Amino acid sequence: MTQVTDRHPDPAIGDDVVLLTVPADGGYLGVLRTATAGLAARLHFALDEIEDLRIAVDEACAMLLAIATRGAELDCRFAVTEDALTVEVTVTTVRGAKLPAESSFAWKVLTALTTSAAAEATGQRATIRLVTRRTGA
Repeated sequence: MTQVTDRHPDPAIGDDVVLLTVPADGGYLGVLRTATAGLAARLHFALDEIEDLRIAVDEACAMLLAIATRGAELDCRFAVTEDALTVEVTVTTVRGAKLPAESSFAWKVLTALTTSAAAEATGQRATIRLVTRRTGA
């Protein structure tokens, strides 16, 4: 099931927040890439910045899909500020799952394409957080 909550103001941080939940299946990554591009365009990101962010979100999701439980969902939280887009993707993971090391090629891609990238794996959930600030902002 795909669930979208659009422009949910988060009073704790004052951002516009978009929540999107899709099945943890590669066939749904296009939905997340499209949402990412649309929100980045709303912030007037340059075309190359939008494409970099789309690739980063795709890479982050691929990392999470590799450790997701069967039937899991990808929970995506897009926080929009005046000059940045923060994307957090979370999934339920199989027991003992580990994300790739920060020295891995996948992490090098994420850090090259975003302002910052971080990951957290606790219990049976893993989250990757990407922040991209608009150039010149």
